[in-house]
Amino acid sequence: MIVFDLACAHAHVFEAWFGSSDDYESQRTRGLVACPICGSAEVAKAVMAPNVGAKSNQLVPSRPAGPTRPMPMPMMAGGDGPAPAEIKQMLTAMAQMQAKALEKSEDVGHGFASEARAIHDGDAPDRVIHGQATIADARALVEDGIGVMPLPFPIVPPEQLQ
Repeated sequence: MIVFDLACAHAHVFEAWFGSSDDYESQRTRGLVACPICGSAEVAKAVMAPNVGAKSNQLVPSRPAGPTRPMPMPMMAGGDGPAPAEIKQMLTAMAQMQAKALEKSEDVGHGFASEARAIHDGDAPDRVIHGQATIADARALVEDGIGVMPLPFPIVPPEQLQ
């Protein structure tokens, strides 16, 4: 997984996790990456300080106190709305809630659409599931009255945790 600092056209800065740089580009070009604050799909990588370790044979220079990157511009004129630190805390809390909910959910991987349909039709045991589906498959499920929703934060598939 790779974490990028992203910024939308309205100067909202947020973090997003992707499997690779190519995954980020693919999702961005398909309009799947949006600002969690305003919903804008005009998103680009923000300037961020890389976290690169020093060579083992070199001294690590002391870092000055303070932020490692410039603070983002205020969200709204006049300072209305939550500060970036508060937004980051809220997003972290939401990610933790998602993780807790997923503990009681079965990962069905790429078979999500067919398994959700089977549960809906009574051909599979009723249970909470999560997994991957194409946009077309998700739309078809919704059109057929099968309740599905995207997760707000990406998850790491179990096979990648090993």
